[in-house]
Amino acid sequence: MAEINIHHKIKRPASLTVGEFYEKNTEQLQMKLLNSEKGFTRKIMEPSVNRPGLALSGFLSYFAYKRVQVLGNSEVSYLNSLEPKIAMERFIKLCAWEIPCLVVAREKKLTKPMLDIADEAGIAVFQTSMITMKYLNAATIRLDWLFAPTTSIHGCLVDVQGVGVLIIGESGIGKSESVLGLLGRGASLVADDSVQFRLIEEREIIGSAQEIGRSMIEVRGIGVLNVAAIFGIRSVRLSKRLDLVIKLVPQADLGELERFDAGAHNTGILGMEIPLLQVPVVAGRDMAGLIEIAALNYKLRTFGYNSAVEFNQRLLKKMANDQLG
Repeated sequence: MAEINIHHKIKRPASLTVGEFYEKNTEQLQMKLLNSEKGFTRKIMEPSVNRPGLALSGFLSYFAYKRVQVLGNSEVSYLNSLEPKIAMERFIKLCAWEIPCLVVAREKKLTKPMLDIADEAGIAVFQTSMITMKYLNAATIRLDWLFAPTTSIHGCLVDVQGVGVLIIGESGIGKSESVLGLLGRGASLVADDSVQFRLIEEREIIGSAQEIGRSMIEVRGIGVLNVAAIFGIRSVRLSKRLDLVIKLVPQADLGELERFDAGAHNTGILGMEIPLLQVPVVAGRDMAGLIEIAALNYKLRTFGYNSAVEFNQRLLKKMANDQLG
């Protein structure tokens, strides 16, 4: 497959402050702060969580201290089962490490002296009403999202028949006009002009719009339009997996395009290979219809059917039959 490069800068977060983690996940993770904000500047270095049960028991050889520490029912019950003096000693040793923060699940509580020790050490302590395992799963997903590599690409992202299509091309070539035609055919807009992409678990790329431009599209000569207000709420999606890239090219570049298997291109985005089609823009062509057909053809290929391969097989069969008379 030939490759066509799309210039984009990749951002890879190396860390996340506790304050950012709390601010972006307060509602989703049902968290509330139990002590002061002294620990908000501490950094989370790994996109995962840890239960410090072994650390509280005194085994610290493989303590994953760079992760968010979660105290579930087991850990809190264990501390409560110890003599108050021993429990305090164990908790002080835990807080001596450069842990990012502590989260107490199931609305369990730490004693006032423990909260004061964490405060003095500059460690934020949060409480969540979620059960421990549910919090662990949800927090891991949120951390994966926040630590994921990201990039921004100039173009329009549309959900066409369930296929996430990124439409790119030089300024003024007709990207937004094509999107309007697709919206009239039942497609959904994800982002216009600038698309924010995020690589999730090294397996899929998710695109979304900047919050300020969500559900909005700018069309030359008309201005900014609210897609949800005009086409209905079903015409807008908050995010979509990227499946296909369609590059609109000027009519002058028609000679450079293949006619037989136009799908034999891909492009690298965030380290993943994405199929790319080049579609020439010619006066009178139904660009929205062509993009929709391209999306449907891509869907057929994912099911194992390739029109170009079938045509080639028919052609070879005919040539063989002609040779046999």
